[in-house]
Amino acid sequence: MMKITRITASRALPALTALLCFPLPCYSWLNNTSPSAACTHLQNILGTGVVILPSEDGYQAAAEENWVQTAWASPACIVEPTTVQQVSKAVRYLSQKWVPFAIRSGGHSPSPMGANINNGVLFDMSGINSVQYHAHRRAAVVGTGARWSEVYDHLDQYNVTVVGGRIVEVGVGGLTLGSGLSYLSDMYGLVCDNVENFEIVLADGAIVNANRHSHADLWWALKGGANNFGIVTRFTLTTYPTGNVWGGYRVYTLDALPALFDALLQYQSVAVKDVYANLMMQAFPVNASLGVLLNMVYNKPVASPAAFAPFYDIPFVADTVHIRPMTDFLAGQVPPSLPRLNWYATSFKTDATLFEAVETIVTTAPELDTIRSLTAGSIAVGWQPISTSAIAAGHARGGNALGLESVNQTWMAIDIGWWDAEDDAVANEAAASLVAKVEDAAKDAGQYVDYIFMNDAAVTQNVIAHYGHSSVARLRAVQRRYDPRRVFQRLVPGGFKLPPERHRG
Repeated sequence: MMKITRITASRALPALTALLCFPLPCYSWLNNTSPSAACTHLQNILGTGVVILPSEDGYQAAAEENWVQTAWASPACIVEPTTVQQVSKAVRYLSQKWVPFAIRSGGHSPSPMGANINNGVLFDMSGINSVQYHAHRRAAVVGTGARWSEVYDHLDQYNVTVVGGRIVEVGVGGLTLGSGLSYLSDMYGLVCDNVENFEIVLADGAIVNANRHSHADLWWALKGGANNFGIVTRFTLTTYPTGNVWGGYRVYTLDALPALFDALLQYQSVAVKDVYANLMMQAFPVNASLGVLLNMVYNKPVASPAAFAPFYDIPFVADTVHIRPMTDFLAGQVPPSLPRLNWYATSFKTDATLFEAVETIVTTAPELDTIRSLTAGSIAVGWQPISTSAIAAGHARGGNALGLESVNQTWMAIDIGWWDAEDDAVANEAAASLVAKVEDAAKDAGQYVDYIFMNDAAVTQNVIAHYGHSSVARLRAVQRRYDPRRVFQRLVPGGFKLPPERHRG
């Protein structure tokens, strides 16, 4: 006689769920908790001094701590941890209950929702900001919420520095995880290349140290992998001796741009580049009074070094270059101050014909008139020379996820600013169009470099896809190991994400 087994509702639901949700569980359906309820729970377990609700003093200021208005939002609450254990508890709970969240280090990115969130939990990491120098290890352990000014000021007393940000008020976490460009990069690689250890909280709340010897795959992935794997709470950074440098900026009129391009070509085309020399050039084509700004630094106390000789005969209208401490030089790097900003990035090789084409585009394109017509419309076009020595230094320190081509190249940044929110779409369309024209010119000349520098990119640019198929495949493998439910892809919408896998059907 056939035996009939009674299936109760309590037993049927898991079976039905498994069938409907295979291969990934319907985690969001079974465990979903509203952000407001999650915030109440987090305040209960972490304390009122750690979790700020919208009704409490300090909420509005914290929600708008991001550098510009384009990055402001209205989170359900703000978590301000001071320990890695607090981060672990909060992340584990939010992952279990499937509540969206965002992560902010210094909040320098202007990208909408890049480091902020509406109706989700915002981690404000500024309370994890300690800086400790370990002379015997020649390393500094730095909290992700520290500003680079705090790092440099602390290390100055020991006559050492780290490969860090060029704008001192930028937060450590976002810049480092986005790779980070430094005035020391030609000598030692990018900022991420100089991370010896990442202390990171994974989606399940586990606290992991990723370095060359432990979790080496995660260590590699975090060097350019942004916020796709967890919340990094501390970085152990290699330190280097420091002292006086020859540095500052020179200001030129806009009509000096052709001569400056010629000089830049010579500077980038030498057979063996002087690794102590570094520069960035910015032109302001709709603000003639600003003209062109050339930041130069020579990482030795040597006045007028030969590396910058191509620029010396070009007349300038202002000059601050002199021998000074490196920290003093960096303190003079001041970002723009407009309420609404965005920036876009592209890359290309060193080529005279292309440089001429780019100069024409950024000084005559009709998009400039569009930007000029906006209230407080402004644009800065930046040229950042990247030498093969910087790329080689990264390889020597264990490699990174960026997939960089070993050629001399320029990382171009277009920063656009304006005043009114109703002009957001127009401003961004103009900037994106301008970048597209530069990329088309580079491709037509056979000089395009398929790389987008994350720290200067717009959130609409698919940065990580430009790392190349091999790097993306490795990053996905790391994600499958450390975040198999893709919490940091699905619950953390902000930032630059791994490109979705194309499933074969």
